[in-house]
Formats: sequence, structure tokens, C-alpha cells
Amino acid sequence: MHIVIIGCGIIGATLAYELSLIAGLKITVVDRQPPAQAATGAALGVLMGIVSHKVKGKAWQMRETSIQRYETLIPELEAIANRRIPFNRQGILMLLPSPQVTTDDLTSWEKLRETRHHQGWQLEILDVAQLEKICPQVDVKSQEYIGAIHSPQDRQLDPTALTLALVEAAKHNGVSFKFGVTALGMKSPNQLETTDGVITGDKFIIAAGLGSSALTAQLNQKVDIRPVLGQAIHLRLGHPLAKSEFQPAITCNDIYVVPCGAGVYPTTDYWVGATVEFSQDGGEISADKELLDATLKSAIATCPELAKADIIRTWSGLRPRPEGRPAPVIEQLPGYDNVILASAHYRNGVLLAPATAQMVKEMIL
Repeated sequence: MHIVIIGCGIIGATLAYELSLIAGLKITVVDRQPPAQAATGAALGVLMGIVSHKVKGKAWQMRETSIQRYETLIPELEAIANRRIPFNRQGILMLLPSPQVTTDDLTSWEKLRETRHHQGWQLEILDVAQLEKICPQVDVKSQEYIGAIHSPQDRQLDPTALTLALVEAAKHNGVSFKFGVTALGMKSPNQLETTDGVITGDKFIIAAGLGSSALTAQLNQKVDIRPVLGQAIHLRLGHPLAKSEFQPAITCNDIYVVPCGAGVYPTTDYWVGATVEFSQDGGEISADKELLDATLKSAIATCPELAKADIIRTWSGLRPRPEGRPAPVIEQLPGYDNVILASAHYRNGVLLAPATAQMVKEMIL
């Protein structure tokens, strides 16, 4: 069976690698850009699975499947690709700022902690004194917190490094990649027209993020996927925050402070992000500098030491968000038994990539 995957961000690359583990499949991946561009290249790679409030159904199952798979996937890829992938195993620290979070909200966290305990996962609720002790980089004096949640089994990774390792491992397993080749559309249900000629296949997987809409529209199935812009900043401090051994990904009010290179290099750099910017009139979205400045200001309020850091670069990317339905969209395209859509993961592409691959694998087999 010949499987053609359109798109080589984190979703397409994970699909290519996981499917390459099945004997007897021929796999071709097509992307108009090099791997890990677009949404993947802009992501911070924070895997909020256990700390999310999803506790049942597909939303929780996908998170749990992915978190479990990452523990085996990272060492597997490192062995094949012979390269280290930055993978922060110190968890996620979610700060609970007052007055946004009240003591009443702690009850829902205690309930979630119980649920997770029964599911075999850990969540720790820290009071302010515990927070200050284990994470001195957080300013608990000038900022009001009622505590924090530490999710020790959630992770953060470098999405670009991961995608490149997935591509390398998939190539090692015989997958063919065509970069710089644009998918122009389906010529027939079994033929994809590209700028490099026609590719004939048995199954086609559309994992092209924002590019997925145009491809489905040609098959008379318009799947409405719209862009949401996100901006982030790379800071260089030159040493770990508070020179602390404990360097989790920190989040507060949807702002993230992420140690770079965790588990591979000493932490001297941090990523800060990310904004959430919608198109006002359905047109182009241009990055709002004021929002980025406000994001940096919030990160410095959380970890004041970041004020001494140099800005190395800022960047932005467009996340694919499905209109009028929950993300992601993983389904057989209506009317086509050989076209699968695996796209529109919005802000959870990196988190849900392994579970997406598992679902698609089941659909194919």
C-alpha cells in the first residue's frame, strides 16, 4: 500500500515515522517547504496534558496517549537519529495568581488532583511558601499568588529538533520525502498533482495545517481552517534563572517562560510567549507589537531576573484553527474512503501529534 502524506510539520513528520514502523507500507511525504516550518517552527512545545482539565472522552484519551508515547518516542528517535532532542522532564509549573484565581478555584484543582491520582498520574498543589522554596525565580513578594500547580509528568520539548529527528528516523525506515514540492490538488481520487509531477497512491493523508482547506475544497469538501497568530521571544540570560536546579516550564495567565535546550544543554536561554491574535475581518493578521511587549512585561513580572536578559530574536507563526468545530480535525474526508484529514490542531499540535498518528494508523489498518 502506498501512503502519501501532504505536509511535514510535527503532524506529518510524526505520521511518517509511526507509519514507517508498519511492515509493507510505502510512504511518500510532500511539502512545499523544508520540515518544521509554519506552525511547528513557531511553537513552544509545552505539553499540557495532565494539568489540563480534560478528564474523559477523546480530549483526555488523546492527551494521555501522547504523554505516554513521548516517554518512549524521544529515546527511540535519539537512538536512530543519533542526536539529542531537548526534552524537559521537570514538568510544568502553573502559577495561580490572585485575584484571577480564588481559594474556591483550589477546590476544582483538588478534585482534578484526585481524578489524576485514580488515573495513575500526579499533580501537586503548592502553597506560596512551597512555591517560593522550590522555585525562587518566581517573584511571590510583589505578585499575589494563592499558590501553584506542579505537574511533574507533563513535558516540554523543542518542536523543530523533534520534527527533524522524526524525518531522519523515518528516512532511515525507508520513507521518501519531497521538500520544495507543492501539492496542487487531487487529479483523481488516487492521484495527487504536484509541481514535481503526479504521485499515484492508495491513501492520502492531508496534514497541511492552513493549507488543508484548499486541498479539501478541490474535493468539494470545504473544511474551514483559519489562522490564529502567535508571537514569541527568545531571551538570553547567560545563566539559569535563580541559578536554580529546578527549571520547569512556567505558565501564568497563559504566558509561558520556557527553558531552552533542557536536558541537553545548560539552561542560559528562555523562550517567552505566546500571544493569541485573531483576524478582525477574516483578512490578513499582522503581528501586534504591543501584545508582544505586554507578554514580555508579564514574563518579567513573574520572573524579574528576565529583565536582565538580551532579546536574541522574536518570531511569529500562524496556528490552524477549525471554524465552528473543536480542534483537531481527524477524520476520513466525507465521500472519499482513501483521503484522511489530520489537521487543524490549533494550539495543541505538538501535544497531540503521537495520538493523532495512533488514530490515523487505526483508520488505515
